[in-house]
Amino acid sequence: MTTARKAPAGAAVGAWTDEAASAAIASAATVLRLPTVGGHAQGIAAAAAKQRLSHLGFLAEVLTAECDERDARMRIRRVREAKFPRTKRLADFDAARLPALPAATLAHLAGGSWIDKGEPLVLLGDSGTGKTHLLIALGTAAAEQGRRVRYVTTAALVNELAEAADARQLSRVVARYARLDLLCLDEVGYVHLDPRGAELLFQVITAREERASIACASNAPFSEWGATFTDPRLAAAVVDRLTFNAHIIATGTDSYRLATSAAHTTGNQAPRKETHPA
Repeated sequence: MTTARKAPAGAAVGAWTDEAASAAIASAATVLRLPTVGGHAQGIAAAAAKQRLSHLGFLAEVLTAECDERDARMRIRRVREAKFPRTKRLADFDAARLPALPAATLAHLAGGSWIDKGEPLVLLGDSGTGKTHLLIALGTAAAEQGRRVRYVTTAALVNELAEAADARQLSRVVARYARLDLLCLDEVGYVHLDPRGAELLFQVITAREERASIACASNAPFSEWGATFTDPRLAAAVVDRLTFNAHIIATGTDSYRLATSAAHTTGNQAPRKETHPA
């Protein structure tokens, strides 16, 4: 087993040479899995000396740096694990295009307390009105706060569940989706699901009911979901589970993409960065 280097035999505490101390710190940091301490201890020590920090102050600086770096790595890992198709953030969302969405509501959703309570979020609107942007951006915010998040389209999820069922792995896959803090389900209602696919999707929704949040985006009003889920009773059950204590946001019918393209074509305004993908 690897161990950190010890002080020279007979040496008193504090008798380290700088070279021996640096080697011991690097070795101990490797054993304890503290890469920031190992890589930046000398720089932090130099800064602490200039600031005349106490030994406790120096130790606080070292450990805080390690915690900050570990937190940053965790945020990056959570976002990567969510498998978002592209990068979208709330800072890039043009909230002025959705006057029915108060800034306070958006700030509340960004905070993520609704996720901790297991409350659903439903984004309804036509294509190009900002649903997917909001879905990814809110999911990204949740992931960066340390939550386990996964983005998936409805069709992709149903295909994954069907393959798992054929391989007799359905319970394992459903359990994996049930453990997520937030499931971002995009394109609900875009494709017709056969009875088997609808039932498989319903299993995931039921596994998360009132316990873990689902945020979904759909271009179809609830009254038309029956066309997706084929069985009216199943459609009603899905709507019931996704709307109970839910935050429902209507993104409207005016396509941001269409408006931007028209403006570019006519030259009535300077090109603007597209912020609403769907």
